[in-house]
Amino acid sequence: MALVLAGCGGPSLTRLSESLPPAVELTQTPFFAQTEYQCGPAALATALGASGVSVAPEDLVSAVYVPQLKGSLQAEMIAATRPYDRLAYRVAPSLAALLATLAEGHPVLVLQNLGVDSVPFWHYAVAIGYDTARDELLLRSGTERRASVSARRFEGSWRRAQHWGIVVVQAGQIPRSATSAAYLEAAAGLESAGRLDAALTAYEAAAARWPDEPVALLGQGNVQYRKRQLDAAEAAFRAAIARQPSNAIARNNLAQVLLELGRTEEALREIQQARAALTDPRFSGSLAATESAIRAALSNPPARP
Repeated sequence: MALVLAGCGGPSLTRLSESLPPAVELTQTPFFAQTEYQCGPAALATALGASGVSVAPEDLVSAVYVPQLKGSLQAEMIAATRPYDRLAYRVAPSLAALLATLAEGHPVLVLQNLGVDSVPFWHYAVAIGYDTARDELLLRSGTERRASVSARRFEGSWRRAQHWGIVVVQAGQIPRSATSAAYLEAAAGLESAGRLDAALTAYEAAAARWPDEPVALLGQGNVQYRKRQLDAAEAAFRAAIARQPSNAIARNNLAQVLLELGRTEEALREIQQARAALTDPRFSGSLAATESAIRAALSNPPARP
């Protein structure tokens, strides 16, 4: 393995972390010794534990371990955080982003390829710190509670795994280094999994963090609609439209809410504006269905008592 990972040159942590502390070690991060083929459950238990969830690796095996592959897939690793109302977002694929995340106090669950591209050897570990003076990363890895690896060797193994890494946090907690796209994608995952309260918390935090991001407000409104909080959903969709008047999806969703609130004429105006603003034909069917329901309601108004 040493021969495989050897090479010339490589990143310098000192150069990458000029605005960061010279050394970081998240000593309170839990540790679970990883046995053969179980690095996925153990690494995930470590990341969940760091976010405040008390869970053992064996509790996660059925959710993430694929016997046929003798390992765990990234999609399952992310999905397994959602039943605990945790949000797992992709860290930006660079060593600088990983260092910044560690400096903020968040461990990063990483996938490494300890082999070569043609003969991969996949391994999950949790980065818990770095030391610029020694130019090394610190990991919870395998059976080692505190594995130190040179930045060059780590970067090589991480690069061969397409720089895949996730940060697991409580819904609504947003590390400074997080990007809106990655965070909102993770929030949408909570919503899709039916974790509506956690998803709403995440969307509300994102809307506060990135006030000009209509997707956060759109997600907020969608969850409030599913929770039958129609007045709150209307407010969220209107806020999204205020930030992006050409957002046809927000206007369509607002039209649906107005229809269900009995404000049919308003709903018709919104869906007409949505159709005028639509640029993605994939959503034309949804808009047509909403308009059809609105026109049906206009044709058959409720009987007056």
